[in-house]
Amino acid sequence: MNDDLLLWLEQTLGHRIQAPERFLSALTHSSHAGESYQRLEFLGDRVLGLVMGEWLYAQFPKEPEGSLSRRLNALVSGETCAEIGKEIGVGPHLRLGKQARDDGAQFSTYVLGDVVEALIGALFLEAGLDGARAFVRKAWGDRVVKQNAAPKHPKAELQEFAAAKQWRPPVYTIARKSGPHHAPTFTVTVEIPGRASAEGNGSSKQEAETEAARALLKELKS
Repeated sequence: MNDDLLLWLEQTLGHRIQAPERFLSALTHSSHAGESYQRLEFLGDRVLGLVMGEWLYAQFPKEPEGSLSRRLNALVSGETCAEIGKEIGVGPHLRLGKQARDDGAQFSTYVLGDVVEALIGALFLEAGLDGARAFVRKAWGDRVVKQNAAPKHPKAELQEFAAAKQWRPPVYTIARKSGPHHAPTFTVTVEIPGRASAEGNGSSKQEAETEAARALLKELKS
């Protein structure tokens, strides 16, 4: 690991790194030689959920479980993790195979989100829960306290909107899938039969469905 990368990691994570190879793995895509971030991402996902759950439990003492769950789901989503990845400058430091880089994997929501979770996993192994907590609270910043009300997931909101109008429920269909295996793009169509439809794109089927639901809600409410 070169000095510039080490400096970026330590400044970003707020931790003096003892085992650089672990953090190098957290930045390594499966298209590149060496151990990839996948196992660390698995761990980091669980650590992030715990840290965020603890934070929300303390921040909103009067909210029921359902509201806390909606807040949690929005804050630990792949989209939010990818936003964090862009803000802290993950992209230029990714270790990618040539084809993956040519395909733009360094800009992929899917890849950036996973790497942020992998970095949290690596930090947890070296600095414990306190170290992971400190990074998450710094990186997520005011995203938690600015949630004035527990957000509804766009798919749930669309379902409720259709039910209130006594319309048939939304139907989701994968319109197409494009791009390489490591950085796919899904296009999903959502339709309320006989009423309206919209499309959404994402790096996973779930993300594309969410974007499609959000687009249709915007259209129906305009």
